[in-house]
Amino acid sequence: MTTLFDLSGRVALVTGSSRGIGLTLARGLAQAGARVVVHGRNPDSIELARQSVGKGFATEVDIARFDVTDPEAVDDGISRIEAEIGPIEILVNNAGIQRRAPFADFLISDWNDLVASNLTSTFLVSQRVARSMIAAGSGKIVNIGSVQSQLGRPGIAAYAATKGGVAMLTKGMCADLAPRGIQVNAIAPGYFATELTEALVNDPVFSDWVRSRTPAGRWGNTEDLVGALVFLSSNASNFVNGQILYVDGGMTAVV
Repeated sequence: MTTLFDLSGRVALVTGSSRGIGLTLARGLAQAGARVVVHGRNPDSIELARQSVGKGFATEVDIARFDVTDPEAVDDGISRIEAEIGPIEILVNNAGIQRRAPFADFLISDWNDLVASNLTSTFLVSQRVARSMIAAGSGKIVNIGSVQSQLGRPGIAAYAATKGGVAMLTKGMCADLAPRGIQVNAIAPGYFATELTEALVNDPVFSDWVRSRTPAGRWGNTEDLVGALVFLSSNASNFVNGQILYVDGGMTAVV
């Protein structure tokens, strides 16, 4: 049974993996045996992440720096990985940002940044990697959505729109790529305690709301996402395609 989840020797790229959820996901893939490529833009942060991901695991960890919103940078970055390490067999589209403001006051510049970072980047990186996966006749792509792929809240309409777009892009990619032997799915986290949500975690009113709204009664820990990712990255999910897996403590299951 364990061989179904074994990722030994597979090259995996996790975008935006120098901290937070992405870093934990990268460590989870390394623990399952994958050769992980840690990605980010800050060289110091990437190097620290590389050391963290590789610590304690008998697998190589590499780094990549490129702008996931720039088509030429994406092409160059993926080409370098393929030439120096090998074809990417597992792609995790994790890079993304958040912007909050009331809808009537939301800046068009923030809208454009959100669409570029959360949605366009997923399209660009997936498209470039998929071309090589098509040639190989296999591959795993896992997009990171959110409970906001399905649910809205005040102040984050634009963010929810991008994550809803990620969910539908996942389904559309499945339609095109499943016949070529590629599985495309998404993980949609609920409310997780990370560096980016620290202010919300420390807000007693908001934290109480999260705990009361979530049947599990707590914030998620980033490690809670690892099992879902390893499943969707492994042979165990070879007939799972176009699905949005909500890892949210039950939040989207109740009213």
